[in-house]
Amino acid sequence: MTQLLLGALSGSGVGFTLGLVGGGGSILAVPLMVYVVGVANPHVAIGTSALAVAANAGGNLIAHARAGTVKWRCAALYAGTGVVGALGGSTLGKQIDGQRLLALFALVMVAVGVLMLRGRGNAGDPGADCNRDNAPRVLGYGFGTGAVSGFFGIGGGFLIVPGLIASTGMPMLNAVGSSLVAVTAFGVTTAVNYALSGWIDWPLAAIFVCGGVMGGVAGVAAARRLSDTTGRLRTLFACLVFTVAGYILWRSTGR
Repeated sequence: MTQLLLGALSGSGVGFTLGLVGGGGSILAVPLMVYVVGVANPHVAIGTSALAVAANAGGNLIAHARAGTVKWRCAALYAGTGVVGALGGSTLGKQIDGQRLLALFALVMVAVGVLMLRGRGNAGDPGADCNRDNAPRVLGYGFGTGAVSGFFGIGGGFLIVPGLIASTGMPMLNAVGSSLVAVTAFGVTTAVNYALSGWIDWPLAAIFVCGGVMGGVAGVAAARRLSDTTGRLRTLFACLVFTVAGYILWRSTGR
């Protein structure tokens, strides 16, 4: 019972993060599963969190779609090639020790956080969309982030958001909303791959999702309030990435 309660509380935090910044949820989910909920096997934590984050991202996507922040053409192109990358990446990632995956991924998070801070003053083009000129970039970024997301067993929103911005020039809020399409697709792909190896705790995933639904409602509302030209949402996103990366490195090197 205690584990399920902790799972629900952790899920609400992940759901809030996904609704707020469209990413970071799954990279929070894995350490929460291991260090708070008490899942002993990192690969089970990765597989279970991938399923839970995919479900929570799908729920938050509905809210963003209603708010009109999703650019569907870009999201579909990005997710389409990303699923192929996620399948290959997750197959390779299952062969690597879970703690090593987390430590390596923390270094990637630091690099992404720096890139987000460098571009925090760029409001983006609200009219940006996918066309013949930028479609190859969108497809390339999609495949690359999908492969990385699958390899590390995460939804990859914190990679997808900057990838969408870099390939299309869309504003942060549109990238957040659109990224949830890819987060959902990548998470489902990874979860199915891990399920084939028996690395998903289904009851825990269900309670994690329930908590995430409640947290996601608050996160989407906060994202709309923070969307402005001052770059506050980008700064918050980067701070989240740095904080979680530092915690993962500390736990990984302190064993």
